[in-house]
Amino acid sequence: MVLKVFFPSCCSSADSGILIGRWISEQNSAVILAVVHFPFIPGQVKQYLGEVQRVTEVSVSVLGSWNNSKQEKEERLSKFLEDLETIFCHEPWIQISKEGDSKFWSCSTLQKHSKNPQEEEIILVYYDQRKVMLSHLHPPLDTAGQGAEDASKLSAIFDTVARSQVLFMTDRYDEGPIKLTHWQSDGVEASIIVELLKQASVPACMLLTLLLSLLSGICRSRVLKFWPLSFLWSKLSTCEQLGYRLQHLQVISSNRKAQKQNQLMRKANIFVSLLIDVALGILLMSWLYRKNRIGHLADTLIPVADHVAEELQDLLQWLMGAPAGLKMNRALDQVLGRFFLYHIHLWISYIHLLSPFIEMILWYVGLSACLGLTVALCILSDIIALLTFHIYCFYVYGARLYCLKIYGLSSLWRLFRGKKWNVLRQRVDSCSYDLDQLFIGTLLFTILLFLLPTTALYYLVFTLLRLLVVIVQGLIHLLVDLIDSLPLYSLILRLCRSYRLAAGVKFRVLEQQDGKPLRLLMQINPLSYGGVVQTYRLPTYSCYPRDSWASLCKKLFLGELIYPWKHKGDKQN
Repeated sequence: MVLKVFFPSCCSSADSGILIGRWISEQNSAVILAVVHFPFIPGQVKQYLGEVQRVTEVSVSVLGSWNNSKQEKEERLSKFLEDLETIFCHEPWIQISKEGDSKFWSCSTLQKHSKNPQEEEIILVYYDQRKVMLSHLHPPLDTAGQGAEDASKLSAIFDTVARSQVLFMTDRYDEGPIKLTHWQSDGVEASIIVELLKQASVPACMLLTLLLSLLSGICRSRVLKFWPLSFLWSKLSTCEQLGYRLQHLQVISSNRKAQKQNQLMRKANIFVSLLIDVALGILLMSWLYRKNRIGHLADTLIPVADHVAEELQDLLQWLMGAPAGLKMNRALDQVLGRFFLYHIHLWISYIHLLSPFIEMILWYVGLSACLGLTVALCILSDIIALLTFHIYCFYVYGARLYCLKIYGLSSLWRLFRGKKWNVLRQRVDSCSYDLDQLFIGTLLFTILLFLLPTTALYYLVFTLLRLLVVIVQGLIHLLVDLIDSLPLYSLILRLCRSYRLAAGVKFRVLEQQDGKPLRLLMQINPLSYGGVVQTYRLPTYSCYPRDSWASLCKKLFLGELIYPWKHKGDKQN
């Protein structure tokens, strides 16, 4: 069999001693975690390993001996290291020795208690202990068969090193009876600023949790469930975004410790997303309130609204004539045109009525940017929806008329063929009609058929205008989704410390010689940027429609209404 020994590269220059680690019998592998130096008392080593095993729940034991003779090999030390096997009693007993500055190491195993000792081929694998401990293995999503087994074997190695963090908290400056060499033996890696922030975050999180609980209690109150507050809360994207950010604040201010790496990364991604969102919002707010830009924006808004209204009036006048040389129904054309012109007149009056207050409204709306750029963008989307409300009304009127005529024509067409729609069984059945019914049906079919081109033209024009507004709102929601769902912390971590997000490992051959163990170097393959986004992408409340182009064309042909592209089902806690 092949014996695999995972040896930390930081211990290659350690003084002679014993190897402590974990033996994985299923894989016939030994994971070396640290080297205990001479002098030591075996009883104290066993007591220390028992405490480590109780805290980490990892079966840590003495696996063998390590001999680093920088001069000539001493026979007495070699004999003493072999005798340690009788004290610690581990099968197999691994002996690794390094002679001076030689490139090749000698590695052998002793099996004194085995009845049929066999020579094993040994593979010595070096690994970076710091990177393996701080990394989190992300096996591919499509692992199956042998790929899944390889991922589980690697997970055992990563899990052993990660759970042995208590073992790495002792350095050479400690006054304990046991001296260890590991990746933190020269000093425990820590930051005073980080520790102070951890201490200060506890009362801050408690205060934030109290405020958020009060705010969430107000949001859940029955007052918001009554009409029209419930209607506005469900229709305005600003309210949806505020509720979404409130859930994010509840997640990051929770005093419960993250149990898994995914939960920790999700909290970090949410925290970084909030920071960047608020920073961009403050930059936008500082830009708006500088050089009286809000006043200039308010002065520009009324002329733009008047210009849009004039263009719509010209469009309706064109439709009331002979658009593109088409022959329209004169009576229906005049009725629809005057009806829509009256709505435009009402809309212009409404805009001019609000004109003295627009600058004040924009001034207070600009303050909302301190809540984040996404909130400001959602308010912009709602303002666009309010300013184009007359276009939405035109679209709804045209769609309802067009839908009524389409369904009427389809029903009368079934009448000609002696069919009817069975409501109970949801199918088309045969039916016999009287002569009077056929006569009335023929008249209605003829009237609807000749009125259809006029209605279809109005419906087509207002549908195109509605699609233009929806596309603009969709681009704004796309930018909001990008800020909300992009795992910025994970991407920064992938850019700066790629080993923290491990997709697997690769092995590079260092040295190979007959009679010597094969020496390999284990290197971490980082997760791709696409894999980072797919793994840690945050859920959002809005997204583009999942309907196909055929389904969208079918909705447009049948006159079904087109709403903004939001799906509340994607909203998650």
